[in-house]
Amino acid sequence: MDNIGKAKYYLFIDECGDHNLTKFDPGFPVFTLCGILVSRQNLNALNKAFENLKIEVFGTTDVIIHSVDIRKWRGAFSVLADETLRVRFFEGIEKILSQHGAYVIVSCTILKRQLSKFCVRGEEDDVYGLSLSYLIERSIFCVDNETNNDSPEISIVVERRGKNEDNKLLNYYNGLRNRGTKWIDVDRLRARIKDFSFKNKKDNIIGLQIADLIAYPITIHLLHPERDNQSYEVVKHNIFQDNGVLLGQKVIPH
Repeated sequence: MDNIGKAKYYLFIDECGDHNLTKFDPGFPVFTLCGILVSRQNLNALNKAFENLKIEVFGTTDVIIHSVDIRKWRGAFSVLADETLRVRFFEGIEKILSQHGAYVIVSCTILKRQLSKFCVRGEEDDVYGLSLSYLIERSIFCVDNETNNDSPEISIVVERRGKNEDNKLLNYYNGLRNRGTKWIDVDRLRARIKDFSFKNKKDNIIGLQIADLIAYPITIHLLHPERDNQSYEVVKHNIFQDNGVLLGQKVIPH
């Protein structure tokens, strides 16, 4: 049971690309870990809005929003071949995600080609840990800035990738609990982060689906800033800022 009086947030995390620094697609040499930070109240509203959109377009709430399937009109998204439904679907997503203050984006993008020059063999897996550290750190900054409550709590939810990958990520998280980050000490981190869990895509968790939707346009924006990127324009105002400084879109190395 949640403690009465504590502000409650969720950090949903998804990725774009893979974190291999030694073998990567030269046409897509990036890895992004994208987090969506949302209060409990706003999460309920976002979930209801997406359920309504899914019923309107697909006739069911069971469809799992997945950006790569959307781009390829694959599976349930084959209905997007119908122009009327396609327009309704994308306008609906834009209307939901364009809401100011509905959620906050904290992301970390790794430029593989540049970072690989500084890494020795065996350090490749640290890419995920480095990104996770940043997302947790900036999420704590954000909730401490947003709430007058002196003890807000964050539950972290990550999409399952595989037993080995999930175990590595859990080890990274436990390491952070033992040492903190550069700017967040152990006591503050443990007080803010309530739990860390993995969920399957089939669990139909809207926070993970939103993270999936946003990770790709953020990555493309950083990889090809000259391209027209309407999806990024829709969400960029929700990237975490503090006193006008953009803190929620980290690029490594920078």
